[in-house]
Amino acid sequence: HVKLLLDQGVPRRAAELLRQEGMDVVHANEVGLSTAADELLLEWSREQVRVAATLDADFHALLAVGGHDRPSVIRVRQEGLKGPEMARLLRTVIDRHEKALASGAMLTVRLGRVRTHALPVSRQRA
Repeated sequence: HVKLLLDQGVPRRAAELLRQEGMDVVHANEVGLSTAADELLLEWSREQVRVAATLDADFHALLAVGGHDRPSVIRVRQEGLKGPEMARLLRTVIDRHEKALASGAMLTVRLGRVRTHALPVSRQRA
């Protein structure tokens, strides 16, 4: 099963709601990472074998540039989602893409559509 770390910008209420559904979820605030740099959040997620969920584009850039194969990251490109909507969205994405997340992937969620890129991202040019 997927374990999640919710980044600072993700509503804390989403963590509470997902835990009520039985998911293993922590919010950055709950583990002392509320002001941590993106690199530290990714490293913590990698060490804890957690998928990072964020609104921040930098997570994908750091994974791609670093050639990392973990952690998987879900980037939500919808601002202003409240806790219940975010929890529903993350649950749906995880249910539909659990295999990719387990293998190492970057997911971008926008307006109900999900783009998936396997990790590590190839740095070769055609």
